Amino acid sequence: MTNQQHPITPPLELAQQWINEYLNEHPEGVDVEVLVVSAAQWGADQELLACVNYLKQCASLEEEDVIEFYNYRRPKPPSLKEQALTALHAVATGANDTREQHQDLDTIRQALEALPND
Repeated sequence: MTNQQHPITPPLELAQQWINEYLNEHPEGVDVEVLVVSAAQWGADQELLACVNYLKQCASLEEEDVIEFYNYRRPKPPSLKEQALTALHAVATGANDTREQHQDLDTIRQALEALPND
């Protein structure tokens, strides 16, 4: 193995930051899967940015086209409201097992708690 670092390998400082942030939220210990997913997402984002930069330079696309491409590959996660509506539909139709139903009810509770008090 060479000493060269692959361009989409997270810097050691970033990996340490992920560990520290995770431990602040979960003092009981590190879930390696969470860190692996973070690293994979970061690497994929680096690759996507490289593709976007290539499109800007070589493909003579308009800026709007490049932004559309980026957004297509990195869609925004559903809002809490959207998640709660999906969960409500699943509960109402009985589309879940017991474990999923508890998760859905928790999502609905979080959405309700996020509403302003009238």
